[in-house]
Amino acid sequence: MIYPIVGYGDPVLRKVCTDIESDYPDLQQIIDNMFDTMYNAYGVGLAAPQVGMPIRIFVIDTAPFGEDDELSAEEQLKLKNFKRTFINAKIISEEGNEWGFNEGCLSIPEIREDVYRKERITMEYRDRDFKLQTEVFDGLIARVIQHEYDHIEGILFTDRISSLKKQLVKKKLQNIMEGKVFPDYRMRFIAKKGR
Repeated sequence: MIYPIVGYGDPVLRKVCTDIESDYPDLQQIIDNMFDTMYNAYGVGLAAPQVGMPIRIFVIDTAPFGEDDELSAEEQLKLKNFKRTFINAKIISEEGNEWGFNEGCLSIPEIREDVYRKERITMEYRDRDFKLQTEVFDGLIARVIQHEYDHIEGILFTDRISSLKKQLVKKKLQNIMEGKVFPDYRMRFIAKKGR
C-alpha cells in the first residue's frame, strides 16, 4: 500500500517520535508500505512521520546514488547495495568535518538547499527483525541517515539552512502547506483549501 506523504506544516513532522516494541501492530506491513511509498516517490529515504505516524522508524535505499559516475566503483557498489530499516534509532556520535550537500525532502517538494552535516556517525538501532545493531556509517549513507534521523526528532532540513535562505523559501513553504505544489506522488496537505 502506498501512503500519501505528509506535506510541510503538518504538526506530525514536528513531533519527537516515540520508540516502539517488537510487537507493534502490523510492523512488517508498515515497513513494506514505507518502502513502496518511498520507491513510488523516487526517494532514497522515508521516515514514519512523513506518512503520518509519530514512531521511530525510517527506511533507506541509497541505490539511486550508486549511479553517480563521479564516485569510485567501490563507493557506487556500496550505495547500490545499501537498503536498511532503522527502528528506535539513536545517534551515539557524530565525527569528522562538516560537509555540504544539496538536500531535498519528499515532504518539502520543489525545494533543495545545501545542508552541512558531519561525515561519520555511530548509530544504535534495531533492524527489521528487531535485532539490536551498533554500526558506523560515513559519506552519503551517513548523510541520508542523518536526514531521516532528523525526521524522527521533529527536525526538517529547512531548519538547518541560514536565516537568509529561510526567507528566500518562505513563500514556497507556504505554497506546500496550501497544497499549491504538484509532485508526481500523492501528498496530504495541512492547509489545502476545499479539503
